[in-house]
Amino acid sequence: MGAVAVDDLARALGALASRGSPLGARTTYRVGGTAALLAEPSDEEELLAVARALERAGVGVPVLVVGRGSNLLVADAGFPGLAVVLGAGFEHVALDGHDVEAGGAVSLPVLARRTAAAGLVGLEWAVGVPGSVGGAVRMNAGGHGSDTAATLISARIVDLRSASVAVRPAGRLRLGYRSSALCDHEVVVSTRHRLAEGDPAAAAAEIAGIVRWRRENQPGGSNAGSVFTNPPDDSAGRLIDACGLKGTRLGSAEVSTKHANFIQADEGGSADDVARLVVRLREQVRRATGVDLRPEVHMVGFGEIADDGSMGGAPP
Repeated sequence: MGAVAVDDLARALGALASRGSPLGARTTYRVGGTAALLAEPSDEEELLAVARALERAGVGVPVLVVGRGSNLLVADAGFPGLAVVLGAGFEHVALDGHDVEAGGAVSLPVLARRTAAAGLVGLEWAVGVPGSVGGAVRMNAGGHGSDTAATLISARIVDLRSASVAVRPAGRLRLGYRSSALCDHEVVVSTRHRLAEGDPAAAAAEIAGIVRWRRENQPGGSNAGSVFTNPPDDSAGRLIDACGLKGTRLGSAEVSTKHANFIQADEGGSADDVARLVVRLREQVRRATGVDLRPEVHMVGFGEIADDGSMGGAPP
C-alpha cells in the first residue's frame, strides 16, 4: 500500500487510528515491526465506523485483524496496511444456563476458568491456548482432545468490507483442523457456546492438569506455540526432531530443545530470522521425508519467502 493510500485512509479514520504503532510487540513472539495504521475500536459501533471509513477511503487496503498475537509473526519491516485490535468493550462474558456468550477479545484462559468455576464444562482445554475467543473461531483452536467447534453455537461477525453485522451459525463457518471459512475482512466480535453441567472442583483439577502438562512439555519464553500443523497420522514435532533439527539456530531464532515444533525468538531479536528458520525447517523436512509441513503461524508483511529463506519485498 503506497503512502498516498495510507494518507487517504488515515484521513478517513481520523482519531480512530494511529500511525506507525508497534505491532510485533503485541504478539507472543515479541519481535517484528509496526503497522502503517492501527485501530483499536472500543465497541461494535466504533468497529463499524472503521469499516465505513475503509469504504469511504476507496483504496485497496490490506487489513489484519489481531487478537492476542499468539499465532502471528510480523515482519521486521512491519505491516503496510491497517491492523485492527478489539478493545475492552469486547471482553465481556455472560452466562445463561448452559450457554455462555463471550466477546471476541476475551482471553481463552480467562474463559476456561470462568466457565469451569461456574460448573460449566467443555472449555477446559482453552486454558492452555494464550489466544482470544475471536482468534479461536478463525483458527478453530483446540487441544487436549477438543476444539472450538465442539461447543460453538454461533459467532457474531462484523464485515469490514460491507460495514455489516451478521450472526453466523457454527455449521456455516466450516470449522476444520486449525481452519475456518472466515475471510480476512471478517471480525468475530462475540461467540455463543453451549456447555455441559459439571463439577467445578473436577473442572478446576482438569485445568490444573493441563497447565502442569504444558509447563512440563512445552517451552515458555517468546514463541507462538506450534509452528506447523500436524500432518495426518503424524506430528510435526516428531518429524522435525527425527531430522535432527532440535536446537537449530538461525540468527536470533532457535528451534526449542524442549519441543521441536516451537521456535523461540531471542529478546530484541528479528522476526525475519524466525521466518527464515520456518522456511529452513519446512524445506529440510520435505527433503528428508517427503512431507510438506504447513505453517500454523500466520506470517504477515514478508512478501514471498523462497526455499532458501531469502525474502522479497513486502506486498504493495
